[in-house]
Amino acid sequence: MRKLLLVSAVLLVAAAPPAKPKTPSEIVAEAPAGAWRDIAADDLLVMDLRNGAQVVIQLAPQFAPVHVANIRALAKGGWWTGSAIYRVQDNYVVQWGNNESAKPLPAGVVAKPPAEYHRALRGLAVRPLGYADAYAPGAGFAAGWPIGYDAKAGTANLVHCSGYVGVGRDLSPDTGTGGELYAVIGHAPRHLDRNIAVVGRVIEGIDRLSALPRGTEALGFYKDESMHVPISAVRLGSEIPSGVRPAFQYMDTQSASFGAYVKARANRKDDFFIRPAGGVDLCNAAVPVRKRPA
Repeated sequence: MRKLLLVSAVLLVAAAPPAKPKTPSEIVAEAPAGAWRDIAADDLLVMDLRNGAQVVIQLAPQFAPVHVANIRALAKGGWWTGSAIYRVQDNYVVQWGNNESAKPLPAGVVAKPPAEYHRALRGLAVRPLGYADAYAPGAGFAAGWPIGYDAKAGTANLVHCSGYVGVGRDLSPDTGTGGELYAVIGHAPRHLDRNIAVVGRVIEGIDRLSALPRGTEALGFYKDESMHVPISAVRLGSEIPSGVRPAFQYMDTQSASFGAYVKARANRKDDFFIRPAGGVDLCNAAVPVRKRPA
């Protein structure tokens, strides 16, 4: 009898359907609290547009410290108040600022920052993507950000994924002060990697930027100032009272949850998918960001 019971149990286990693979969204939703990291208030740049829209940007001082310090000084100095979005190029970028000829830079702004187009790889804990990248010898994630890296040269750089924010500049050797910024609103223009300082990413409000009317002049510039989208204010999160300050978290890119999330992005087995891709582009495995739970 014991033998029959044992055989029956084995047959039941064998007949049980395999566990359904979790979707990327399910992995993110079920990630434990320990898989998330708070974004510091001083790393949040909050832009209010006169049309009522608000855009929140997470800054990346680990990758462009001088430019980010400039951006913080510009925000504290109220430098963007009264400026505007003046360029919206379809499938490319939204750009704003353009104040440098109108008023002086605030104290503390470095007028000619170094070319912060990459940083030392040393000191970064990298989780490799695990799949080939067309724009860098290596691709992966570090400190909550997607990066391209070159182990031989010992360098790492932020990449131009959709929603990422870079510093407008003139021809080299100009590097831009951070007074003119742009956000990617189209397919990731990775050819810009290591040519412009990437300083952060839009974590809320990219839909408001990408929905703006396209500029009709070359490169998406608005034809005249009447088409500009005025900026009411740009502030650091640390300048906003804690009760009304936006608060966000990003998923720790060294966490087990993030590893499972990337694997699921590369091997989609949701009901909709017929053939998993077996790979994923760096920008198609966006680091999850959420509002901090109350």
